[in-house]
Amino acid sequence: MDYLFSGFKQACALILSLDSEIITITLISLKISTIAILFSSIISVPLGFIIGVNSFRGKSIVITILNTLMAFPTVVVGLLVYSMVSHQGPLGPLGLLFTPSAMIIGQFILATPIIVALTISATQGIDPRVRKTAVVLGANAFQSGVAILLEARFALIAAVVAGFGRIIGEVGSSMMLGGNIRGFTRNIPTAIALETSKGEFSLGLALGFILLSVALGINFFLRFLQRK
Repeated sequence: MDYLFSGFKQACALILSLDSEIITITLISLKISTIAILFSSIISVPLGFIIGVNSFRGKSIVITILNTLMAFPTVVVGLLVYSMVSHQGPLGPLGLLFTPSAMIIGQFILATPIIVALTISATQGIDPRVRKTAVVLGANAFQSGVAILLEARFALIAAVVAGFGRIIGEVGSSMMLGGNIRGFTRNIPTAIALETSKGEFSLGLALGFILLSVALGINFFLRFLQRK
């Protein structure tokens, strides 16, 4: 217990002192995950909406595949992207390996099936009368689609938050694609793994607190929007 209590005190001291190492790691982590979730949302929400509101052959199979991909192991994603961006891969000449760009690609792949699947669920859960009412009032296909999205806005925000929560704490693909380079690609999860293995328990614990705080802050923000 003394070991744990001592680590907790040192972790709090590091956070309160605004340790430069912790700030750098946190900013890198937030930057990479925010860019990844933005790109994923731009593609995933419209795609999930299109799948959700339309009926076509094989739709259930598509949804099953998406639900399966929601649990896609991060190391497998890292391996697949690594094979593409490594020096011998088709994207090797771009020099993406061990850069934030490679990490963004990996996190994008992880977040996309989650947001698509939850967007499908959100749009399918909307009362069909919303679309019919919009059409009766003279709305075209685009306007009726916007009406459905507005009706499902809180569920869509929750989908994006779920995707962000998935990627902000993943370590497998980030370690493989980013290389854990100090001041460049070292984010919160990879730093926790590294510092804990080195015996720097207090630093790892401090970063863990920050990661939990980010997740808590995002969920409070979602709750605030829902109340509004």
